[in-house]
Amino acid sequence: MTVSSTAYSLSQVQKISKNANIDLNSVRRRLEQREELLSPYAVRSIDAVRVVTEQPSPVRTAFQRDRDRVVHTNSFRRLKHKSQVFVAPVGDHFTTRLTHVIEVSQVGRTIARGLNLNEDLVEAIGLGHDLGHTPFGHIGEGVLNQLLPGGFHHSRHSVRLVTVLEKDGRGLNLTEHVVDGIKNHSKPEGEFLSQNAVENLSLEAQIVRVSDALAYLAHDILDALRSDYIKITDLPVDAVEALGERHSQRVNSVVQDVIESSWDCTGEIESEDGIKPWIRMSDELGRIVTDLRVFMFERFYHPISNSVEGRKAAAIVGVLFEHFNRSPELIPKRLFEISGSAELAAADFVCGMTDNFALMMAEQIKPGLSNGVFQGRI
Repeated sequence: MTVSSTAYSLSQVQKISKNANIDLNSVRRRLEQREELLSPYAVRSIDAVRVVTEQPSPVRTAFQRDRDRVVHTNSFRRLKHKSQVFVAPVGDHFTTRLTHVIEVSQVGRTIARGLNLNEDLVEAIGLGHDLGHTPFGHIGEGVLNQLLPGGFHHSRHSVRLVTVLEKDGRGLNLTEHVVDGIKNHSKPEGEFLSQNAVENLSLEAQIVRVSDALAYLAHDILDALRSDYIKITDLPVDAVEALGERHSQRVNSVVQDVIESSWDCTGEIESEDGIKPWIRMSDELGRIVTDLRVFMFERFYHPISNSVEGRKAAAIVGVLFEHFNRSPELIPKRLFEISGSAELAAADFVCGMTDNFALMMAEQIKPGLSNGVFQGRI
């Protein structure tokens, strides 16, 4: 049998497109029209606003464009070598900050699709929400928060990255809905599921807020079990009974409960007592998840921060900040110009470092400082 094929040159393709009178903008318009079928409470990309007005993409909605801009940043690439919980994890299967944001995006998309909300907006927020994390995760964040006048928080720095630092000081010019979702994704310890906490957020931003907690609880439990830091029998009994013993069961149980409990967000049923729809869990599962989160802080997150590796990581971030604050000429010139002050430039520079780069720089500044970071692991 003979297989025939036709090869076209670029000029021929252009000629074919011209003769066919193709309007690529019709692709975006078709996507925007599909959004008219979303829940009446969903955010629609046609209503998206940017600080700097741009010509729309012919083939992507505004939120798809935001997602792509996030994925192609240096900040996003560096997440692959930034800690989630374990400091500079050496095991191939431990969660990193990059795999975390991918899991948050996946969980969020599933919930958004189930509730007929804007999946593209959820994905853009989910992939961008942790861009501002320091090396060594919350350990490094805590150090910069103490040293930097005015404090430091990864949510604020994520916003700073997408609005100021990326693209040599131009920022990404993301839509206001995406920036707002990134800014407000963080949650305090303890109770975090309340309507008052999310009353000014879009439903899509609320989804990311819940998905973030769901994703990190699920994969951090998996990491804690994999490392023998805790055993399955250590977990709260009601959490195991409600969520299951396997990673997939834990994720699926909460996702399904959120969709069922938030069904009024679809617009298909009336909200109870006329309350504005919001993303939530059932009261019972909400209590269980909150208690499980408290357990993880007490038995995993705080102990890791106070471990030999955690204290070493904190010392490294402190030394790096003080070193570059005293010697701002060592900071890349363009970054210093954008930052505007030695303290802020030092924080911006250190925050952008991966775990591995921070370890390397620390050894150059103070040889031996990283001894103990891999205690008991290699």
